[in-house]
Amino acid sequence: MYIHPDARGVAPPKESSRPLRSIIGDALRAARLRANLTQVDVAHLIDISPVVYSRLERGRGLPSVQTLFCLCTALRATPNELLGYPASLPPDAVADAKEALLRRVRQLDAHQALALVQLLPDVR
Repeated sequence: MYIHPDARGVAPPKESSRPLRSIIGDALRAARLRANLTQVDVAHLIDISPVVYSRLERGRGLPSVQTLFCLCTALRATPNELLGYPASLPPDAVADAKEALLRRVRQLDAHQALALVQLLPDVR
């Protein structure tokens, strides 16, 4: 996954008294419910046992990096979201990113602009 250079300056989440496995478990559950999937659905999507997925969601274990990547893809979530980082960038970083995007869009020719518009419904 690409992380824009402007996003690298975002402060990590405040130190939590909760263990990381609980933070990830709660985030997995929220993302799964948002995606309208069952635990079994997610387990099958990422090719792990439903029992193993259930343990992750209950905060009884930590996913490997490979499993975390698969979970992000299956749940359409970012690694930051599943690791407990803020879901959004600071307002100044968002404004800078919007300006940069607008500059790039204005450079598109008609065919490229049409292709972009056709892609937008698929973007989360």
